[in-house]
Amino acid sequence: MKTSRVAIFHGANQPITLETVAVPPLREGEILVRNEYTTLCRSDLNTFCGKRTEKIPTILGHEIVGVIEELGPNAPLKDCRGSALREGDRVTWAIYASDPHSTMAREGLPQKAPGLFKYGHEEILPESHLHGGLADYCILRRHTPIIGITAEIPLPALALINCSVATVAGALRLAGTLTGRDVLVTGAGMLGVIACAMCRSQGARHVIALDVSDARLETAKKFGANFVSNAAKECGLTVENIKLLAPDIHLSAALDFSGVPETMEMILSALGVGGVAVLVGATFPQRALSINAERLIRNIHTVRGLHNYNQQDFIAAAEFMARHHSDFPFARLVEDAFNLDSVNEAFHSGVNTGAYRIGIRLNER
Repeated sequence: MKTSRVAIFHGANQPITLETVAVPPLREGEILVRNEYTTLCRSDLNTFCGKRTEKIPTILGHEIVGVIEELGPNAPLKDCRGSALREGDRVTWAIYASDPHSTMAREGLPQKAPGLFKYGHEEILPESHLHGGLADYCILRRHTPIIGITAEIPLPALALINCSVATVAGALRLAGTLTGRDVLVTGAGMLGVIACAMCRSQGARHVIALDVSDARLETAKKFGANFVSNAAKECGLTVENIKLLAPDIHLSAALDFSGVPETMEMILSALGVGGVAVLVGATFPQRALSINAERLIRNIHTVRGLHNYNQQDFIAAAEFMARHHSDFPFARLVEDAFNLDSVNEAFHSGVNTGAYRIGIRLNER
């Protein structure tokens, strides 16, 4: 019988334990993947610290890339781009599995559909195991969007596709066409620097990055930001301050990955007429925002929220990384001196060092 090592998360501030479990027979539509590489998303670190709550016990990790080990009965033989899927193929997959025929899925919100299953977020049950990245194997459930990887892309960059890059792709979809537009990106963590790169690749005229760290702002410049501002040193990013960066800036789109209430309020005060704000970073409990309704109405602002992404975004993320992985130093943002045996050290490093991403090397071929 095939077995898998599994890193089990039992609760905040408790050691993650390594156990060995049997790999069960595959059910209808399932695929067994041998995990090669997993990165620790900020949500994983927040769960580890207790800043957010997940069902426990669980297997954390959802930014994953692996190799198909076995196709179960009536498993999909093509990925969501129509390419063939075979044993031995390298793949990545969406964070979710849900019924593609549900009303929510048909409306472009499969990540919120009834019966949603989320990798790296599910409770370990007798009938449901091997659903996270911190294990030797992962079982892909029926209706999981899957993409086969053929390009020679470094594993650390590949692992970012199915959360970080796909989420940013969703934010850009909601912001609309960016060609020739001036875009503000707040929060220059992993999603923020990816957003700078994607905005630049989509033809944005000016990309302004805002953060409280000079080091992160310097990184944002390497990923396409041509103006940066340190919120800890400036007196807020007002319309007047934006004009000091460049007199002709008209802020027509803003993407918030900081999740900081004051920053989101500042965005809405600085947005130009007809501007769109997409809020992504506030995925943990916090105070309500103060919004000036008259300003929003008179300036014809649009405010959108995004949590996770849909299949269109997932495909856009994979195609972006295939085209641009050598244009921007994505792999250098991942510190990957860890494996499954050192998973506790990996989490503590992610929490204490402020690294963009921590990478866990698993079963590389």
